[in-house]
Amino acid sequence: MAERICVGRIGAAHGTRGEVKLWSFTADPLAVADYGALESEDGTQSFEIETLRPAKDFLVARFAGIADRTAAEQLRNVDLYVARDRLPPPEPDEYYYADLIGLAVVDGSGATLGSVAAIHNFGAGDLIEVKPSLSGTTFMLPFTEAVVPVVDVPGRRIVVDPPANTFSDDTTPEKD
Repeated sequence: MAERICVGRIGAAHGTRGEVKLWSFTADPLAVADYGALESEDGTQSFEIETLRPAKDFLVARFAGIADRTAAEQLRNVDLYVARDRLPPPEPDEYYYADLIGLAVVDGSGATLGSVAAIHNFGAGDLIEVKPSLSGTTFMLPFTEAVVPVVDVPGRRIVVDPPANTFSDDTTPEKD
């Protein structure tokens, strides 16, 4: 299990007084401010949220020590992490994405298909990106109970039931 969890990403500067756009990766977006100081991925920078407010599709944050647009612009694309022990345990059937990365992906018969490379959400629900066991292009599967009926984090595997033709090169519809 990951020792630190990514809880947000700093976006572009917002205004002239040191505020930034912030994308929260927490279930409740405003909860990103509940965990105290956040760290950069490499742990060399620490960020304390002074103010936080919702905007249309993001949050607007001001960090301690960032007082102008120039300083805010330097923070763009910094991912924000928190120690795992400062986060609540996930509810049943909920998972921290970081715990899923690297899990083996097997089919119902136990055959290994690959491993979880990433979890994505482009707005229509979570997708699991699977890196094939053998060489080849990664593929995406919907992270739904129908397609992923078993998530076994302690056993380091997920069981998938891919939709028909997921691995078919033939995209021609069948004729009756």
